[in-house]
Amino acid sequence: MDCPRSDLWTLSYLIPPVIEPERDSESVKCDPGELASRMLRLLALPPPCSRVASRPLVIPKHITRAMSSTPAFKPFNLALIQLGQVGPDKDANLKHAREMIKKAASGSNGTKPKPDLVVLPECFNSLYGHLQFPIYAETIAYTPGEPYDIASSESQTVKMLSAAAKEEGIWLVGGTIPEREASSGKLYNTATVYSPKGDLVAMHRKVHLFDIDIPGKIKFKESETLSAGSSVNQFDTEFARIGLGICYDVRFPELAATNARRGCQVLIYPSAFNTTTGPLHWELLQRARAVDNQVYFTMCSPARDLTQSYHAWGHSLVVDPMGKVIAETDHEEDIVYAHIDPRVFEEARAGIPVTTQRRFDVYPDVSKGL
Repeated sequence: MDCPRSDLWTLSYLIPPVIEPERDSESVKCDPGELASRMLRLLALPPPCSRVASRPLVIPKHITRAMSSTPAFKPFNLALIQLGQVGPDKDANLKHAREMIKKAASGSNGTKPKPDLVVLPECFNSLYGHLQFPIYAETIAYTPGEPYDIASSESQTVKMLSAAAKEEGIWLVGGTIPEREASSGKLYNTATVYSPKGDLVAMHRKVHLFDIDIPGKIKFKESETLSAGSSVNQFDTEFARIGLGICYDVRFPELAATNARRGCQVLIYPSAFNTTTGPLHWELLQRARAVDNQVYFTMCSPARDLTQSYHAWGHSLVVDPMGKVIAETDHEEDIVYAHIDPRVFEEARAGIPVTTQRRFDVYPDVSKGL
């Protein structure tokens, strides 16, 4: 069966971050069999038609670069720390967080498989509230793509997280902390990521600020003290490309879609839904983002503490690309363990191939131009 030109364009959608091939002169010839094979392995598509398999193709360099740079998706173990005992003493908060990282990295003293990646919740080193953000804010001064000197960092929390990742030999998503930008004095709600060598490799500032008012239930305005981030962020490990978001970011599907189209197989959002919005939308939104993009999706919450002014929902969970909740806890301090299996990712995309069926000739691609 012959393959229409539109199918060749569809194949280009598989290669993040490019959605549509550019018509430029900077291109390279690529063996069509090898190209088709790599594309099919990426999303587990059926064998290509005869034209793709037998006819030489000219592939733009930006597509081949994206193909080679996206890490292969491999099985790995994940741990979410639903941290409790967070109070006004930052030193005590960091000490307890370090203890829980050690416990998680040990597989709860050998009762669970050792995780490759550990995640902390939103605002794990401080109380959560617009009045507290300026008090606990730290300067990080990280520039993406540039080496970061941990030893000279002004951030007490960054130093602890770096040391923990290195000592435990794990990838670590260090929840979020209030961050103060030295040049502007602006405050951000910021997630940082560390490699098993202790290097700070990625940072994400909360893009969508939590400003809500549900009469008689909850009113909260992060924008009273925080500024919004302005970038989409991912990081590569030896087992996956992972996209970042923070809490309220989950309500905006464009961010998750952009990360997925850039090749992320897993999306991680340190979060702190409350006891009003949690029962309504916590699980629903995570399952929706997972199904929308056919990725693994997870949100890590603090434990609930009714002695504090902000009551977190808890219920940290992990959702697979078919929308199934594969691991969850309740609202108390706990560690959630999950095995991330690429086969579910591949089977979801092969059986329900929405990643190759989107109609960007009918509606716009939100990731275009970023």
